[in-house]
Parts: sequence; C-alpha cells; structure tokens
Amino acid sequence: MNNTTELTQIYLDANATTPVLPQAAAAALSAMETLFGNPSSSHITGLQAKNLMEQTRLRAKTLLGSGEGKLIFTSGATEGIQTSILSALMAAKNTMSADKSYSVLYGSTEHKAVPESLKHWLNVLDITANVKAIPVDQFGILDHEFISQEAPNALMICTMAVNNETGVFQDLSALENTIRSANPDIYWMVDCVQALGKTALDLQSTSIDYAPFSGHKLYAPKGIGFVYIRDSAPFTSFIAGGGQESGLRSGTENLPGMAALNVIFEMLLCPNDSTFSSSEQLTKYRQQIAATLVECFPDIVFNNSFNHSVATTINFAVPSFSSKELMDLFDAANIRVSSGSACSSKVSRSFVLDAMGLPAWQSEAAIRMSFGPAMTQAEVDTACLRIKTASNALTQSCMILDDSSDIADKTQLDGLLQLRSGASCTWVYVDSASKQALIIDPLPELIQRLDTLLQCQQLTLVAAIDTHGHADHQSGRELLVERYLAKQQSDALGWLVTQENTQHQGHQYQTIRIGSKQLVRVPTPGHTGDSISLLLCSTPLTLDNLPQQTQYAFCGDTILMGSLGRTNFDSSSSPELFHSLKLIRDCISSNTLICASHDYNNEFTTCLEAEIGRNNLLKAVLNEGLSVEHFQQLKSKLDSNLNDEVGTEIICGAFVGSCDKSKIKEYDAISLNAAMQQDNSVMIIDIREPHEYALNHSKQSSQNVPLTRLVQFIQQHQQDKDRQWVLVCRSGSRSMIAAQAMHRLGFEQVSHLKGGYALSS
Repeated sequence: MNNTTELTQIYLDANATTPVLPQAAAAALSAMETLFGNPSSSHITGLQAKNLMEQTRLRAKTLLGSGEGKLIFTSGATEGIQTSILSALMAAKNTMSADKSYSVLYGSTEHKAVPESLKHWLNVLDITANVKAIPVDQFGILDHEFISQEAPNALMICTMAVNNETGVFQDLSALENTIRSANPDIYWMVDCVQALGKTALDLQSTSIDYAPFSGHKLYAPKGIGFVYIRDSAPFTSFIAGGGQESGLRSGTENLPGMAALNVIFEMLLCPNDSTFSSSEQLTKYRQQIAATLVECFPDIVFNNSFNHSVATTINFAVPSFSSKELMDLFDAANIRVSSGSACSSKVSRSFVLDAMGLPAWQSEAAIRMSFGPAMTQAEVDTACLRIKTASNALTQSCMILDDSSDIADKTQLDGLLQLRSGASCTWVYVDSASKQALIIDPLPELIQRLDTLLQCQQLTLVAAIDTHGHADHQSGRELLVERYLAKQQSDALGWLVTQENTQHQGHQYQTIRIGSKQLVRVPTPGHTGDSISLLLCSTPLTLDNLPQQTQYAFCGDTILMGSLGRTNFDSSSSPELFHSLKLIRDCISSNTLICASHDYNNEFTTCLEAEIGRNNLLKAVLNEGLSVEHFQQLKSKLDSNLNDEVGTEIICGAFVGSCDKSKIKEYDAISLNAAMQQDNSVMIIDIREPHEYALNHSKQSSQNVPLTRLVQFIQQHQQDKDRQWVLVCRSGSRSMIAAQAMHRLGFEQVSHLKGGYALSS
C-alpha cells in the first residue's frame, strides 16, 4: 500500500535496541566472508579468527578497566545475568547455615530478567532465600539504609548502573561503600547494559563481582554480549560443551558479532573519533529535545530527573493522553518511541515508575525517548521538527489547544464520539450545525480532553449528564458544570429542569433538545436506585414512534456488552432491573445501538438483537419467559461471580455472554491489492485517529473512521452490512478489534489488513 507522505524514520528507542553502525556491519560481513574461520582451529584461517576474538577482548577489557578480571563473550545480557547469578548462588550455597535465614536483593527498578532469574536459580539449586526488592526514592536512587539492614543476611545483591526505562544512574562508589560496610563478602552483580558508551567505567577499581553487557544496545548486532567477572569472584559455567572461552563458556564463538564489537570498542577508545558524541554534547541534545517537547506539550511532566539520569533517556507523560495515544501519534509521524501501555482496556503501568512512587497516571501514560551516543545534531534537529509536526496534527484534531481562534483549520466534529479511560466510557454528541454538545458519563480523567474539545470546536455545552451514581469512580460532571453550566438548573445526575416531554405507551418522558436531535430521559433503576437511560432520537418524536426514532441508547451499566449491570450494591434492586430491562425493550428497536458506561472487552457498542443471541438471562426476561422471583435468584447467582478486591477496579457486571472472536478474514498487502482490482466495491477504512491519519495514510484509504467514532459509523451503515469493508490501522491490532465488533453486529463481510501499515510496505 502506498502512503500519501513518505516520512523518514526518526529512531528514538535506542534503549530497546540500536541499528548496527555501517562500520560494524562491514566488519561483521567481513568476518562472515573473509575471516570466517573457527577460533578453535589451528590452521591459519582459524588463527586469524582467534586473533580477532582476542583483539576484541583486549579492547573490551581496556574500555571497562577490567584489570585481572575475566571477560567472557556471551549471547547477550540475559546469558550474562544467568552466568553471574548461577556462579554467585552456587558459591553462596556452600556457606549457608541451617539455622539462619537468608535473602537475595535486587533493585526494585531492575530489569525483569534479574528478579525472574534469581527466583529460577534459587528453585533449581534448592536454596531457601527470600527475594527482596530494594526500594528507591522519587528519583530512582536505591535506598542505602535498606541495603545496610538487609545485606548482612543476603547471599547476593543485584543493582543497575543505568536504568533502561528512566536512564537513572546509581552512584556506584557510594553504593559500594554501603554494600561492603554491611557485608564485605556478599556477591554483587551490576547490570551495565545501559552504561556502556554513556558513563565511564573502571571495574578494576571496584569490588563489583559480575557485570553483564549487551552488544545490540550499542550499535552491534543482536546475539553478542559479554560479562565481566572479578578475578576473585567464584565462577560456574552456564554452558558446558566443547570448552571454548578457555573452558568458561562452551559453544562456537560468534565471530561476526565480535568483529562488530571490535569496531565499536575501537571508536569508543579513540577520543578523536567523531562517531560518538561527548557527554556534554549528549546533554545538549537532550536539552534541545526536552525544550521541543515542552513547547509542543506545555503540560508535560518529566518522569526522570535530568540531574540523576544519563543524557540519552527522556521519560515523560502528558496529562489527558495515554501512552498508547502518544505512541500511535509518534508512530504515525515515523518517530519510534517506546510505551508501557497495552492495547487493551486493562492499562499496563510501568513498574519502574510505580517503584519510584510517581502518580498512577504518570506510570500509565509514560513515554520513553532514548538515543545512543552516535546521535548527530542533524538527527536531533530533524527529530524536533517532526515532534512539532506531530503536535500540529493534534492541534488540528482539537486534542491540544493553540493560540488560534480560527476554527476553519480544525477538523470539525459532528455526531457521536466515544472516549475511554481504561474500561470506562464517556460519550460526546456534537451537533455541528448548532454548535451544541452533550456529554454523558464524563470521567474525571478526561476532563482536560473534554475542556479542550469544547474550546477548540467552540461548542456550547447543553448538558453533562451521568446515567447513574458511579461506584468505581467519581464523576467529572461537577468540574464541567462549574465551568460551563454554573447557572443551569438540573437534578443530581445533571438532567435539566425542563417542561418538554414525549409520550410512549402511555408514559410521559422528559426531553431536551440537542441541535436537531432530542434526548429522552427514561428512569431505569436496578443497577442503582438512580439509574436512568438516555435515548438520543431523530425528530420529530410523535406518539409511540420512540423505538423507530431512537439512534443511540445510553443505558449506563444497566445493559453491558455480554452482561447485565450488577445488583448487589446497597442501592441496587433486582426486581427493578427486571422491569427496567423490559422498559428499555419497549422504548428502542432491536437494532438501536446501546452505548454502555463500561466496555470491558473492547466491543464498543451492542444492540438487543446481538445481546439476546448470547445472554440467555436477558433473552428470558425480554421474551417473557421468566418470573421476577426466578430472575432474582439467577441474578444473585450471576453477581456471586464478581470478586471485588481492595485496590482493584470495581467491575459493574459479571460477564455472561461470549465475546465474538469470530475468524475475521485477513488480507496482506498483496492479497488486498488483488481483491481491490477484482472488485471495485471493496472499501478501505483507516480506523486510526484523525491526527494519525493526517500525518501518514494510504492513498487507497477511502475514508477515515477513527475508533472513537466507530459507533457512529456502525449506526450510519446499518443498511450496508453486506458491503465489503477492509479495516486498516498501524499494526493490525485495532483493526482486528474493530472488525470483530462489527462482525458481532452483523457486518459479515468485514475484514482487516493483517499487520497494518507496519507490514504493508
């Protein structure tokens, strides 16, 4: 698939991996084509290969200041960690007393490879010891007092020189003093993966016993690394076999990897080499990028203190933006960064930032930009320009404000918008003709986003209404009322005092007007005593035409996708829910889209027809096959599946249906092009957000339907369910989720592009 704009890649994820420098790649290729001998062979080709290997080792030892310590080549840092931990624990086991309790210590911000390896080898070696995390302060600095207290009874301590997420460095000299004062004999491993090329090392002047390194974090190929072992530290081979590496690590050596490392080491050792920037220059690069981020995102919060971290890592969060949203934004702008969030309703947090005690939102919204010491001024300048381009796309989409009061250059909203925070949903309806807006179930986490939207689009907020009092979060309604609706008279949920009403089946329902639509209030208690449903209807509303005119039913948590709202709160009532379900049935059609307050399984919306097909309890109620007493019994049994744990999200309904994870037809770029040539009715839908689409999209994309507006798209195309829709996104994840949601609602011809734009070039 061809893109409208071809943006060069800006790579700012060096802490994850780095590109192989051309000089290193050339050396590796030479080792494969010319110096391809086995270092264990005694002929000339083998001797040449061994010479290259030993030259690389000598340069590494010089660079690290390893003195008499051993340096063993490995497959990478993980192997070096295993070697270090195995060696230390094997030796420590022989010194243990049966009447004493022991522990192993590791930094709470350590890479997961360390604690998981500690647990593994303690189990394999049958060593009884507690695995304890060393706390850190708000800057990520290890708690020395904790170490002083715990080290005397510890078998081993594992720390990092530089953290991979935040770039925070530890004062190894001060740390050594604390450790050795508490326990001179404890074995000490320092993960130095992120330190090489960024901080000076002189291992022989320390009492560090083990230090693993990785090649691919510093411009060498993947699959090569090395580990330093102090001359007096115990050693146990992790890999036995042919006796390579002087019997310390068996297996034929990775000579191409060593050849690449050899070139990298030579560059680092040559002060006149311009490939790698000085520490001072790297600091200037960070200042320039950070200043650009502040300019583009004025509310930005940096998660790492620049005074306590290396210059090559910037970790930040932007209020009201999830890390997933920023990750998608930067990827659309061809800027590669890393994120701690997952593409699901369950937000993944950074355990590193959690350990530092930072607020939950910063942990959930964290973005890491990292670059290597080979970064150039030209690359930094390009990166900063591209960040500004990405920011401008957000401004155009009204996700951040600028100084302009001209709405003409903004993407104007019209219709329904679904915003989310985790599994909780806020619904926004905009009537562009009247410039009026309605907000349903406003979440406090989204208030800034909503405020920006209203200002940028120059909208008049008619009402902010909750469908019920929420047990799992505070409403953000009061904040909106204070700013936009201070003089409005409304009830506790935000419904306006109004004299307008409509009649349906002998009942009078209050209404308010939103542009050309009418919003109907239907009392539907059960989940909570104050639960209401809000029906957004086309006009005119006449006697008993409510089901035909209702486009969206905002039922709160009364009807959830695959479930019914729980009725075990103090204000809940199963009998009332029973009657409310029937009332909803009578007020909407079988295909009216139900917009719930929670979406636990990424299904976006539902309708009675879809829910009856998988929710037998709901089906029995609506088909008059169940008494209210029997319903109470079954509902009580259903709610017993809910398990509210302190500190976890309160789930508002037990899942009773099955997620439709039907086999969705998948295209790759070749098969999609073929399908489009054979059938010109195939319609490609780019479901990324407008700012992503504006930055980079396929020339073949006929329409942009972001996930936030997918529900409106489904409603508008109820009569087009047999059409062939092909959904496209960045990686294929969002398009698959959206395709499954549409398929569940009867769009049987929907398909998606597997791998998305990432794999379609």
